[in-house]
Amino acid sequence: MNSRARSPSDAYDVALIALSARALARSARRAGLRAIALDLFADADTSEHAVKAARVRAARRSLGFDPRALSIALEENVPKGLPVVLGAGFEHAPRMMSALRARNPLIGAAPATVRLLKDPVRFATLLAELGVPHPELVAAAGEQILSKRRGGAGGAHIRAAEGLPGRGRYFQKQVNGRPVSALFLSDGRQAEVVSFSEQWADPTPSAPFRYGGAVGPVALDAAVAGRVGAALSRIVAATGLVGLASADLLVSDADAAFWLLEINPRPGATLDVFDRAPSPALLGLHLAACEGALPSASFDFPCAQAAGVVYAEAPTSVASLRRPVWTADWPACEDSVPAGAPLCTVIAAGGSPSAARALFFERRASLLASLRAAIPRACGQLTMVSG
Repeated sequence: MNSRARSPSDAYDVALIALSARALARSARRAGLRAIALDLFADADTSEHAVKAARVRAARRSLGFDPRALSIALEENVPKGLPVVLGAGFEHAPRMMSALRARNPLIGAAPATVRLLKDPVRFATLLAELGVPHPELVAAAGEQILSKRRGGAGGAHIRAAEGLPGRGRYFQKQVNGRPVSALFLSDGRQAEVVSFSEQWADPTPSAPFRYGGAVGPVALDAAVAGRVGAALSRIVAATGLVGLASADLLVSDADAAFWLLEINPRPGATLDVFDRAPSPALLGLHLAACEGALPSASFDFPCAQAAGVVYAEAPTSVASLRRPVWTADWPACEDSVPAGAPLCTVIAAGGSPSAARALFFERRASLLASLRAAIPRACGQLTMVSG
């Protein structure tokens, strides 16, 4: 039966709400779930994987949803009682999460858990109590001190500290190491690491730690990987965290040491790295973990995969470009992407992490060169190209 012919009460299995819901929608489709997606774009990729995609207006002064616009979008598109999975966009908004939960069940981290994990002082105190290595919080600027926004995500909010922390910000000692992310599933009692990826930044003068991308799987020293897994299980048991989440780490290979920077208590950017055959759909595993069932089998990734963001260098339209098949989150022809905003995602696979990462940067450079040289053409001439 065509799902579009169903009544509103049974047309969907799940609602997906995130700044960009495309990766979640793709995972839902792999899991055999009928999803409605709400995000800031409702682009063609999201619409391809979801039964329906609806665009929500962004907040004016921050990267997130306009609360009233989100409320209206829910009333217009999401039946009451339909389970909701949240992606990026709610780390700083546990009150908005609570309002959502009053209307629809949230399948994932509870608002109180997110509030604890994204409060830098409470989180650092918890890590100290659990014996988990982490960078020290400090009260004033100095050498090797970073300023971060409470509830921030994506790295663009991180910069060198100056003076005293402003409203909504905190200072933390900078630690040197290899930036690694641990993707894991949790059931409120323990954590099961899916895999590790290595991240890189795409810096600008005002945002030296802006997120660039990730490649995985990458190998960690077995002892370090074991200690990371044990630390995550202690955090899960202490906070009741459930579902798919990730942990940002800095790893010192020479010292076989790690420092935990933060927990992202929701499915995130590395879905594009790890949600692929022959391994099962991660959204399906997220739902199972929230019901208390962690996977019993290991994950199989026959090759490495890199995925990262390409940011617009200037105000950009893609109407004159032929879209490469190795992109995702491609803007609509009529959209103008502001300078510095995410333009699209580029994906590249390789026989090793270094090969996949090299191909990513080759494709990124090719796309940016095409944008610089683009000659306006009619939107109807846009086609997909390989390469």
